Amino acid sequence: MFPPVYIADIAAHEGQEVTLHGWLHNRRSSGKLHFLQVRDGTGVIQCVVFKGNVTPEVFQEADHLPQETSLAVTGLVKKDARSPIGFELDVKDLRALAKPAREFPLGHKEHGVAFLMEQRHNWLRSQRQAVILRVRHSVVKAIRDFFDGRGFTLVDAPVFTPSACEGTSTLFEVPYFDLGKAYLTQSGQLYMEAAAMALGKVYCFGPTFRAEKSKTRRHLTEFWMVEPEVAFMDLDGDMELMEQLVAHVVQAVLAKHERELRDVLERDVSKLANVKAPFPRITYTEAVEVIQKAGHPMKWGDDIGGDEETVVASAYDRPVMVHRYPAAMKAFYFKKDPQDANVALGCDVLAPEGYGEIIGGGQREDDLAVLEASIAQAGLPKEAFEWYLDVRRYGSVPHAGFGMGVERCVAWICGLHHVRETIPFPRMMERITP
Repeated sequence: MFPPVYIADIAAHEGQEVTLHGWLHNRRSSGKLHFLQVRDGTGVIQCVVFKGNVTPEVFQEADHLPQETSLAVTGLVKKDARSPIGFELDVKDLRALAKPAREFPLGHKEHGVAFLMEQRHNWLRSQRQAVILRVRHSVVKAIRDFFDGRGFTLVDAPVFTPSACEGTSTLFEVPYFDLGKAYLTQSGQLYMEAAAMALGKVYCFGPTFRAEKSKTRRHLTEFWMVEPEVAFMDLDGDMELMEQLVAHVVQAVLAKHERELRDVLERDVSKLANVKAPFPRITYTEAVEVIQKAGHPMKWGDDIGGDEETVVASAYDRPVMVHRYPAAMKAFYFKKDPQDANVALGCDVLAPEGYGEIIGGGQREDDLAVLEASIAQAGLPKEAFEWYLDVRRYGSVPHAGFGMGVERCVAWICGLHHVRETIPFPRMMERITP
């Protein structure tokens, strides 16, 4: 048997006889021909079994293989303009490695969302889900390449945290030996601030947890977030970094997955092609005016919800940056605008097409006395933040950062209705299986 090759590399073997290892995705027959759709995780290829090219036993077996049979298929790589990948395999030999013990539960028909979620471990085998996970991988790689190529240092933040920095209502509480309670992290930001004072430009990238009792299409209880933090950076520099990251990620994914996005996910890729810096920038006050003109009963000081985000973003063909939100809406660590103490030096990036906030961040308060007063005003225990206050006690400098959620970013790029499809095994309010 020839050394196995991957379908993604098939073009390099035109005219050669190769062996593929994979699973039977679908099959159909036409007299002396069997057409087997075989996938190997890198792609799908049509394998044509002609009665005159194989033994009678192989031809007979090819007509009765159940879906998801694992296979070793040997054949000649031939160019085919009708194929989505430009090639097909003229089969010379075929061997079933393992046949399903029972009928695969996901046939080639429509299934309800609840059933598909119960079958998530099997649903991942579908072509659509495989494309989404490959796009997710490319998003993660593009994020890492962006920061690594700009001199950032990856610093891993802890998942267990000793205190609730913004209240316990949206934190998962866990017992922690003899030390009492601990919490699953909502963010690595505070730790990145400390790391930035040591390394200048840092980022963490890992799972975060939110115990919000929300069932919207934009929420998960466990998701992945990248959080850069930069010393000697103000809000303007932070916003520039935000737009550069988003533009880099989108264009990197588009360069690699344009065909899959268009043909498998039916994504309008022309809308992604427009995602290039600079992004439009408006203040929160200007955003409120836009929302009010659209007929929404919003007043200054209200949060901008999902519907309102859609109104604001609908005027643009690329993400829009909304900055300087009311200080009362933001966490204690946001720095207030020196020109207007009513607003904070923060910014959200809203994706177009109704996908909402994909980035939130801003400039941090670097004045020790002001930060101590903010902690007290928020009713937080100062002793829990003594280590965080040390960041300001020893050579404090202006610094800024943000967090970008991977799942919302993937949902937008892929044009998905719900973030549950963007992560291999989603965790939501009503789901913790499989």
